[in-house]
Amino acid sequence: MDNKKLKIQLLPNGEIKMHTEGVKGKKCLDYAKLLEQLADAKITSQELTAEYYETEVYEDNNLYNSQQ
Repeated sequence: MDNKKLKIQLLPNGEIKMHTEGVKGKKCLDYAKLLEQLADAKITSQELTAEYYETEVYEDNNLYNSQQ
């Protein structure tokens, strides 16, 4: 089950803070770029969490039947 979260904070000074959870590897940077485009904003700083350095594992539940 996917349990990915994107937490966005809008601060009184106009700053936007974003935190991803459950997004492993460089995929989190895609979310940051998307937010940057949607908010017409610019990323001024970023802190990478331990999840950034992890590799996302994909499961393929499709079975291949090699019988002819």
